[in-house]
Amino acid sequence: MSIITLDEIDIRILRKLISDARLSYRNIAEQIGVSPPTVLARVEKLEKNKIIKSYSALLDHEKLGYDLTAIIEVTAIKNKVGEVEKVLSKYENVCAIYDITGLTDMIIVAKFRNRKELSNFVKKELSIPSVQRTNTHLVFITVKEDFKLL
Repeated sequence: MSIITLDEIDIRILRKLISDARLSYRNIAEQIGVSPPTVLARVEKLEKNKIIKSYSALLDHEKLGYDLTAIIEVTAIKNKVGEVEKVLSKYENVCAIYDITGLTDMIIVAKFRNRKELSNFVKKELSIPSVQRTNTHLVFITVKEDFKLL
């Protein structure tokens, strides 16, 4: 994977899109002091280079009824890590899967509506033969949850 070098204009465009992806190119251009065709060309380049992977809405999960966030450590049977990650990535309530170093193989961040949903996930979905062990942490308070890094 090659690292793409961004200049100040690219960064300013990305910051505008991160804060509000519905801004028009004309509006972004006015705010950062460049022409709309410049913004269009830069955004197309950022999309082509997969720096901008997609556009989406940022949701408040608690307002949608997902009151529980769990961080689950998973240890897979030897040589089955990728298989387990592939299976778990299909669940809509699984927000992130990180393949990590250390005593466990992966960390899962998932959202649940209630304790019963969490319990079913841990007892049924994580009981696949390739999973050796899990360790579930329940989040009490989300102090910061923001992947808008730039």
